[in-house]
Amino acid sequence: MAPSSPSSLIRVWCDGSCSPNPGPGGWGAIIEQNGTRREISGAAPNATNNIMEMTAALEALKQTPPGAQVEVTTDSQYLVKGMTQWLAGWKRKNWRKADGQPVMNQTVWMALDEAARARQVTWVWVEGHNGHPENERCDELANQARRAT
Repeated sequence: MAPSSPSSLIRVWCDGSCSPNPGPGGWGAIIEQNGTRREISGAAPNATNNIMEMTAALEALKQTPPGAQVEVTTDSQYLVKGMTQWLAGWKRKNWRKADGQPVMNQTVWMALDEAARARQVTWVWVEGHNGHPENERCDELANQARRAT
């Protein structure tokens, strides 16, 4: 893939919500490209918080073109560590964890892996519920979607 210029960077912020966990879930994301922002969200009647965090990132990535340079910001360490530290090992071990057990949420991880491989993705973690404007807005979107299920 050809390198992108800084002005072509697509920024994504995403968050998930589930209450109770597991239970009804929602996700929200903001996609910023060329100074324009779009908000997307969705819900699932029976999910987990981790699945909603992952779904937010996946759905946002699917809204970006293949080959794009994308920065994904999330408050989910599970998502960031999964994509940056654990994924390669899981794939080498045929989607098994170090203890030999199957990776949880494998279907969503595989879809995220496919979407990320088609783009130049940088994963950024921010502390949740700490006043980060985009993270707070994504939390609102996720909770609104969850409550609407």
